[in-house]
Amino acid sequence: MASVEKLPMLAEGYEKLTAELKALREERPRIVEAIEEARAHGDLSENAEYHAAKERQGQVEASIGDLEDRVSRAQIIDPSTLSGDKIIFGATVTLLDDDDKPVKYQIVGPYEADAKVGRISYNSPLGRSLIGRKVDDEIEVTVPAGDRFYVVEKIEFI
Repeated sequence: MASVEKLPMLAEGYEKLTAELKALREERPRIVEAIEEARAHGDLSENAEYHAAKERQGQVEASIGDLEDRVSRAQIIDPSTLSGDKIIFGATVTLLDDDDKPVKYQIVGPYEADAKVGRISYNSPLGRSLIGRKVDDEIEVTVPAGDRFYVVEKIEFI
């Protein structure tokens, strides 16, 4: 039997996934109604409403399947219960860049990542290079914008 790979995420990310899943499940009956209504219009071969509703139904079912898979594999991690001197999932890290300017990131799951708000995925180039590092470690990472150099200034679990 193959083992199912757990998907680490924060509680906030899990809540977002379950809310999205609930919304899609609630959309199902409306799609069925739209299909039935479009069928009532007669010839299905040239019925744009029918085809659009069937296409939306396929999209919703695929999304539901994907979300159910992610929710079933979710491993919820609360960073405030973690500790240690190494960077791990959930850690909030303050780095100094080339200009000694501090940048702060939290290591999160791939579906929660948003660099604009300081959340990077553990499997992004920077995330992978940070995992297992300690304070004062120097890091070189190649990102789309080029090579970047950082020094780990602080590791927090908040």
